[in-house]
Amino acid sequence: MNDKFSRSKEILEFCLRPLISHSHTQEYKDSYARLEHVIKTYQSEIVKNKNPIIIDFSQMRTLVINEDAHGDDN
Repeated sequence: MNDKFSRSKEILEFCLRPLISHSHTQEYKDSYARLEHVIKTYQSEIVKNKNPIIIDFSQMRTLVINEDAHGDDN
């Protein structure tokens, strides 16, 4: 898998892009660390089992966050 989405950092940045304005918060950093652990664990299991799985992120729906509904702490 040479695709850029085979690397955990690129996967995380793609998935968390809608929350980038909150990347300085501890909650974002904690979520990033947890997701990174899950992805790396999942990837290591795939390698151990020699059963690669390809995920097509291009078909993922866009998530729109209404910051006014949740409060904007900036």
